[in-house]
Amino acid sequence: MEIMSHSNTRRKDRMSYEQVFSINGGNRPPQAPELEENVLGALMLDANALNTAIELLHEEYFYRPEHQVIFRAIHKLFEMNQPVDMLTVTNQLRQSGELEAAGGAFHISELTNHIVSAAHIEYYARVLSEKYISRELIRVSTETITSAYDETTDVVDLLDKTEGHLMDINDKNFRTDFRPVGDLVHAATVQIDEASNSEDGLAGIPTGFIELDRKTAGFHPGTLIILAARPAMGKTAFALSIARNMAIDHKKPVAFFSLEMTGVELAMRLISGEAQIPGDKLKKGELQPWERQQLETRTQVLNDAKIFIDDTPQLTIYELRAKCRRLKQHHDIQMVFIDYLQLMSAGSDSSNRNGNREQEISTISRQLKALSKELGIPVLAMSQLSRAVETRGGTKEPMLSDLRESGAIEQDADIVMFIYRPEYYGIMEDNAGSTVGMADIILAKHRSGEVGRVRLRFVGKYARFENPEFLTNEQLANTFMPQNTGFDSNGAPTILIDSKINKQNDSPDFASGLPSDNEPPF
Repeated sequence: MEIMSHSNTRRKDRMSYEQVFSINGGNRPPQAPELEENVLGALMLDANALNTAIELLHEEYFYRPEHQVIFRAIHKLFEMNQPVDMLTVTNQLRQSGELEAAGGAFHISELTNHIVSAAHIEYYARVLSEKYISRELIRVSTETITSAYDETTDVVDLLDKTEGHLMDINDKNFRTDFRPVGDLVHAATVQIDEASNSEDGLAGIPTGFIELDRKTAGFHPGTLIILAARPAMGKTAFALSIARNMAIDHKKPVAFFSLEMTGVELAMRLISGEAQIPGDKLKKGELQPWERQQLETRTQVLNDAKIFIDDTPQLTIYELRAKCRRLKQHHDIQMVFIDYLQLMSAGSDSSNRNGNREQEISTISRQLKALSKELGIPVLAMSQLSRAVETRGGTKEPMLSDLRESGAIEQDADIVMFIYRPEYYGIMEDNAGSTVGMADIILAKHRSGEVGRVRLRFVGKYARFENPEFLTNEQLANTFMPQNTGFDSNGAPTILIDSKINKQNDSPDFASGLPSDNEPPF
């Protein structure tokens, strides 16, 4: 599998509008100077207009530089909770030394004289935003075309930057507004009805693990789930098991981004778990004829499963968002898995400029939360735990404070789950019974539900997690059922139950109690 690497070439300075439109034949940039004047005048004269439009507008919406300076002064006064009018704005510009750049006091007074109406300021703000978006699209397109003609340009890096610029335009200009509580109550009621009418009683997407679904009611849209554990605990195996259950058992398309393992390695794990053939035998190709037949038969479901795997290394958050948007648009993915958080980057610029990995992880976790809300799907990101778990005494159970590199992960996550296998630390039995071949999924944080733990069966040789319905002989002794004392010739436990027929045969009235040929047997 050929994987293209992304270079960390330094980002070129963005073109100015003058450069862009001179390249495009000197065309007039999209703008509305009369509306800019009307909006600025309304902001200085009408307090209602100010409160309505101040959060709808950005400095960049104004094309003329002097209007940008004036809006910046208005915004500064608003942030300081100071009155905003012609005099206070003029004074603020004088104190900041920008009065000349704003066109002088006379120009500011002219703005308040040119107001046509402040009643339609929301519409005016939308027109200014559309003009700005048009200018930005032209600028980004021109920069992309110019760079594409340059033979020294890394086209993959150029594509990455272009997607990032377009997403920045989208993020800045298309945000959801407040909604009446009545609409939200109706949406919540619909969700409750859907959960009540569903067969499993789950409002979210089922994980396929019964007890986990009971505690979480499935994974819900707009939630960020963090799955954390120390190495070798089975993070990838557990995430793949969930992805498999969603895609195959519940027909939900999912995306799996692996920054650590290749796509073929993940496919090998899926095959091992589905065919129940140890992974080392698959890698070596040492299969018996019956195993080859089992492989072909049981893995047919994987061919039709809508699991989209991306194994791009050094994935940036901008690349991830762009890919998820495309997958949502073309395949309607219902969940995203990321393996794992610490291998992602927030982009070459941020890492080189700040040199602070903790801030970068914070940025990534916030962006993942925003992605889950934007696409309306749950996002599960795997995360490493610090070595403090290993140095701690006792049972070595992980805690929220063990999340590696950033407390922002804990803050942004709606659910934080830990994988804990006592057997790994030599603890063969606990209060719940035998720990042999078992794993605890610890719900350490659950923003909208209960915390606790769920015990699952971990089958290491198949790299999969299962519901613990079928227990081994070692685990039977510690369950609610008493251990059997009878075994068949193969050593498997048997349960002996008295038959009513045998009791009836011993009864003298047995024959007389049989139904006649004309009577129904039951």
